[in-house]
Amino acid sequence: MRPVLLVIAHGSRDPRHAATVHALTGRVRALRPGLRVETAYLDFNAPSVPQVLAALYASGVREVVALPLLLTRAFHAKADIPAALAESCARLPGLTVHQAEVLGPSPLLTAALERRLREAGLTEADRSTTGVVLASAGSTDPEAIAVIAEIAREWRHTGWCAVRPAFASAVLPRTEDAVRALRAEGVRRVAVAPYVLAPGRLPDRIAEGARAAGADVLAGVLGPSPEVARLLLSRYDAARAAHAVPAALTA
Repeated sequence: MRPVLLVIAHGSRDPRHAATVHALTGRVRALRPGLRVETAYLDFNAPSVPQVLAALYASGVREVVALPLLLTRAFHAKADIPAALAESCARLPGLTVHQAEVLGPSPLLTAALERRLREAGLTEADRSTTGVVLASAGSTDPEAIAVIAEIAREWRHTGWCAVRPAFASAVLPRTEDAVRALRAEGVRRVAVAPYVLAPGRLPDRIAEGARAAGADVLAGVLGPSPEVARLLLSRYDAARAAHAVPAALTA
C-alpha cells in the first residue's frame, strides 16, 4: 500500500485559509486517484497533527508521508512539525512517518507566480517594463529570508526589469516600501506577486501595502494552482523514494 499523504498546513482564523487548503488537496487527489490525502493544521484549525495520525493509526495505516505546506524551511519545518511527528510515533507503536521537504524553492512555484501575474492582466509584452515585488509572509529565520532573496534574484533573470523581495512581518522591507523604491528608480509598471499559499492576515497586509503604494498590478495568492498541486506530489514521491527499501534487501 502507498503511504498516506498528510498535508500539514499552518492554519488561520480566516476561513479562506482552510477553504484554500481544501481546494488544493482536492486537486492533488484528482491528479493521483487512489492516493489517500489527509490534512492537519499546526494552529487555529482542526484537526491537529496528533489527531489525524491517531485516526490513521486506528484505521490500520502504518506509513505516512508528512508534507509541510510551507514555502521555506523555518521554525515550523525545523522544530514544530518534527516534534509533533516524533511525539505521535512514540505513542503509536509501528507507525512510520517520513517528513517531506517544504515546497520552496521550486521552479513550479515560480511558474505558479507567473500564472497569477498573467491572471492579474500582465502579458509577455509587459515583462521588460514591469518590476515585480515578491512579497512573502516574512520570518525571523535567516535561512528563510535568504531563500526569498535568492528566488527574487533568479526570477529577475527571466526578463522582468526588476524583482525585489518584500515581507509582511519580521523583517524589512515591507511591500509598500519595495513598490515605492521601484517607482523611485523609474520603473514604469509595478506588480506585486504574493509568495503565499492561502489568504489570511499576512496576505491581507501584503495587499494593503500594494494598494497603499499604488502598485499597478496585484496578483492572487498561489492557492490551489496546478503547479502547486504537482509540487505536492513531487515532494511526496521524493520522500517515498528516499526511504524505499532496495529490492535486493527484500528478496
